[in-house]
Amino acid sequence: MKVTLGIDIGGTNTVFGFVDEAFLCQWSDKVETQEYKTAKALFHAIFKRVDEALKNHNGIDLTGIGVGVPNGSYYTGKVEKAPNLPWKDADIKSLAQDFYPVPVAVTNDANAAAIAEMKFGAARGMKDFIEVTLGTGLGSGIVVNGKIVYGSDGFAGEMGHTIVKEYGRKCSCGRRGCLETYVSATGIKRTVLELLASEVKESKLKDIPFDRLSALKIYEEAKAGEWLALKAFEITGNILGRALADAAAYFSPQAIFLFGGLAGAGDLLLKPTRESFEENLLNIFQGKVKIMPSALVVDNAAILGAGALIWDLLNTSSESL
Repeated sequence: MKVTLGIDIGGTNTVFGFVDEAFLCQWSDKVETQEYKTAKALFHAIFKRVDEALKNHNGIDLTGIGVGVPNGSYYTGKVEKAPNLPWKDADIKSLAQDFYPVPVAVTNDANAAAIAEMKFGAARGMKDFIEVTLGTGLGSGIVVNGKIVYGSDGFAGEMGHTIVKEYGRKCSCGRRGCLETYVSATGIKRTVLELLASEVKESKLKDIPFDRLSALKIYEEAKAGEWLALKAFEITGNILGRALADAAAYFSPQAIFLFGGLAGAGDLLLKPTRESFEENLLNIFQGKVKIMPSALVVDNAAILGAGALIWDLLNTSSESL
């Protein structure tokens, strides 16, 4: 069986697995990204497990490696100044080929999710859409006329690092007021902390120690009707909706899909986002652009997207021969 290895490097976890030609995940595993202080150490851990999996799966032929990673360039195969990672710069393509001398394709992790959405998610049949990934940070994959927008250097689609508030929160990229500092798992936690500092009304969230406060806990309290948690989601959705309204003016997408852990909050996030989006949308786009939850299964979607990326490259290369 021919497979590609799909690798998704996130700020918290790195997931990887074998993807066959039917875009099915045949095996997967994960490691904690923050445990590895260099990209080389991370890849050593990944490929140690891949080696074991190849030995345990007879008849597997590894034909290529696709990697989704923050600030990953499709053109150079390198990561430059990556936020939310313990290392900032790395030649991902060379590192992967040091372990396995097969074709390697690298892209932004959100682009990999967009490819997955287009291949086997809710964007099947669409040529113009935006995939927004909501995890430790905020990423975006932009598809125009059926193609991922890479830009001149392969780094296009950094919506999370557009400034939404002048002199706002400090971002891991070094600037202030970036969208992901407000709309992400870490962003909503910061919103809760600011609300706790400024509101006098009692909240259950006040009793949770800082190191135990998480986006999941905020979601659970919001589902239970806790007022401050609900307000945090309202603020988050309001900011996201305004940012997406700007994106719609640039790209006129058919739809915008929300993917990742924070998107799992459902209407707690979707309702205020949609309301803010329509309120701030240029009138010629109003009522035309859908904001929808991704149809991808979170656990394997990023692996499948990275795997699909390299399958596309391999199939394109064989067609040109």
